[in-house]
Amino acid sequence: MRRFLMLPVHAVAGMVESFSPKRLPQHLQVNYARELLSWCFLPFMLGAMEGGALGVVVNKGFSGVEGVDQATLDIAVAAVTAAPNVANLCSFLWAAWAHGRPKVPFIARLQVATALGVAAIAFVPVTAIGLWMVVALTFLSRCCWTGVITIRTSVWRRNFPRANRAQIAGKMATVQAAILAVAGLAIGQSMDMDARSYHVLFPALAALGLVGNALYRRVHLLNEESIVREEREAKEHERPSVNPAALLRVLRDDPDYRLFMIGMFIFGMGNLMITPPQILFLEQEFGASYLESILATTIIPLAVMPIAIPLWARYMARVHAAQFRAVHGWSFVCATAMMLASALAGSLAGFYVASVLLGIGFGGGVLAWNLGHQDFAPKHRDAEYMAVHVTNNGVRALIAPFLIIFIYQSLDDALGIEGAAWSFAACFIVNLAGMGVFLFLARRMRHAALLHASPHD
Repeated sequence: MRRFLMLPVHAVAGMVESFSPKRLPQHLQVNYARELLSWCFLPFMLGAMEGGALGVVVNKGFSGVEGVDQATLDIAVAAVTAAPNVANLCSFLWAAWAHGRPKVPFIARLQVATALGVAAIAFVPVTAIGLWMVVALTFLSRCCWTGVITIRTSVWRRNFPRANRAQIAGKMATVQAAILAVAGLAIGQSMDMDARSYHVLFPALAALGLVGNALYRRVHLLNEESIVREEREAKEHERPSVNPAALLRVLRDDPDYRLFMIGMFIFGMGNLMITPPQILFLEQEFGASYLESILATTIIPLAVMPIAIPLWARYMARVHAAQFRAVHGWSFVCATAMMLASALAGSLAGFYVASVLLGIGFGGGVLAWNLGHQDFAPKHRDAEYMAVHVTNNGVRALIAPFLIIFIYQSLDDALGIEGAAWSFAACFIVNLAGMGVFLFLARRMRHAALLHASPHD
């Protein structure tokens, strides 16, 4: 293992040569190769924590357990699907705690904590108490991972020029999506063969994540000493704060970013409302197996993402984030419309088509998620703007999954499963409203001649 981890730099670079961005300076290729190789392993542990996959495991694994009625189970499913986004509420803490500290070691420690949380799920009993233990472990692990994604963009910004950044983020996301799809497939197949297989599978996935962690520790942040010094010498009002109210300062001072965040809040609400009714409808209407459900919620979207990401990356490199969202967002509108039509028609195949459309949307979304704020943020406030973005995501995640569960259960109680199909209409309407905000912002910035590459890079 030690010999593997200490591969010569030129050998590592050769392994990822086909993924190397064009025109990336040679001295930056080393960091790129190290980070990309680490992302060939880290996503395995995230596969166990994907909201769609874990939601299916919880829904089926705890069904019929003494002390767990259907309403309670529905809430638990909503909670684990919401966890990746609700955990973003702690992003402002990570932005503040990482300020003035070396970034790569900080990220590496959070990766280890995430892996431990994934492994711990294997030891949870299948009881009413165990159900909420799974929910708690999911939230704790995801809180740690929020720190990774909040701070990681600062590393990318310092290590790679803007001209290459979308392409690099796209290639990282492509690898991650492929690995997550493999992990989802493994979970679905193993759980269909033996519902107790997670006792072995989750620790194994966590162990692969630790391999990625060992590789990531060899990434170097360029000019780290000067970066740490610059952060420590920043003016008090420009430093991230553990006071969440301080994040409102960013929105107050930057009207364009404020409107962008309003659009993200509304549009993202629609996206976060999709998965819980999807999981419940597949089970109640079609009696879908673990694999069939995870195919629709996780595997198909992730398998499509590597195809969609390069196309979106080329477009994002040319336009401002506001214009990107005004185009990219239609993929989610089409996906929710297709899901509504499929639910009303009782078509399982239609849900798989909707999953393909979701994958196209996720392909662009993963880029805009990591890089969109940088078209608004000054360099020294990158983590602060990212913290606003992910905190926004966390707030809506506290509302959206539980709101749609209420709508779904109300329709199901009043009209039956056929009536519950109309819950997907809520996702469609909210997505459409968010698109209206993006279109307005893109037009306003275009008229103000502001739709160009970030002036801060």
